[in-house]
Amino acid sequence: MKLKNLIGLILLFISATSFAQKPINAIGLATKANSNFERIEFTRHAVGDNDIEIEILYAGICHSDFMVKQTPNQVVPGHEIVGRVTKVGKNVSKFKKGDVAGVGCMVNSCGHCKYCKAGKEQFCAEGTVFTYGFPDRFHENHITQGGYSNVITITEKFAIQVPKNADIKKVAPLMCAGVTTWSPIKFSEVEKGDVVGVAGFGGLGHMAVQYLVDLGAKVTVFDITDDKSADAKRLGAEEYVNVKTTKDLSALNDKFDFIISTIPANYEPMMYVKMLKMDGGELAIVGLPANATIPVSPFVMQSAHRRVYGSLIGGIPETQEMLDYSVSHDIYPEIEVIKAEPKVIDEAYENIEEGKVKFRYVIDMQTIK
Repeated sequence: MKLKNLIGLILLFISATSFAQKPINAIGLATKANSNFERIEFTRHAVGDNDIEIEILYAGICHSDFMVKQTPNQVVPGHEIVGRVTKVGKNVSKFKKGDVAGVGCMVNSCGHCKYCKAGKEQFCAEGTVFTYGFPDRFHENHITQGGYSNVITITEKFAIQVPKNADIKKVAPLMCAGVTTWSPIKFSEVEKGDVVGVAGFGGLGHMAVQYLVDLGAKVTVFDITDDKSADAKRLGAEEYVNVKTTKDLSALNDKFDFIISTIPANYEPMMYVKMLKMDGGELAIVGLPANATIPVSPFVMQSAHRRVYGSLIGGIPETQEMLDYSVSHDIYPEIEVIKAEPKVIDEAYENIEEGKVKFRYVIDMQTIK
């Protein structure tokens, strides 16, 4: 081979390698403690051999996104993401350019511990890499940034395939609110005819109601206001109970096969434990009260063989299962689409804190400038 040709091949290789390793420029909406949202520019890691790049179309606002308001460092939140695949690495087989993909609460894990092998990556023994605010040990410990952004790069293993017939603008909240409620419902093997309860009727609660009704269960919704009663009945709940105004709740004791608590604030869980049937009733706790502990009475637990357990999102296989089921059964969150503007996001957060939204805000990331 002539020296000139050899040099040309070397330069071509260097050029191609440099291009492949080039970080992705991104823009996002970030916040931190005692701060409003603002537009920032940052970089995503390059598209590796096993990665895909996704142009983010929509991002849901989850109540747990409020955690960034307690952090000293500026973070782009958002773990309810859906978008279109724009680049694929050479080893990618799950996606092709133009496909629609979803991203939830996780972006990576070790892949070889017993939890990862069981499809429960959220419990990775070596540490799950969550979608925002976490050091990414697979990419030089850079802090992950979330979905209030125009683009994201992720290993294909942690991206969810979105069916072609899905209502894309409603898919994003399923990546968290959907699987968070779906997982314990499946774990507790709820079936047709079961008497079940949903405590808290917000973003998570209204998803739980839809799944439970679709499975044929008899659903009672518990909340602290009468304002949501009509919506609960419209989605299929048979009963609605305002726990603040109902004088005697003891009539509901020993009645329910299963109750899911989605409550994000302080509450008294033993009230719901008493409502479970003896010898097998189950309370699944998925809501995350901020800076709070939930008291449990050993006496109540000992006296009736009832079960209380917590549940954290769902693994990647379960998330795919949930999405396929949701789309095929036409189960989606009820949403309000808003623009990707800092002031609009600030107002949305205020409304969520004051309970003025039903049920999920979704940011149209195509409007970010």
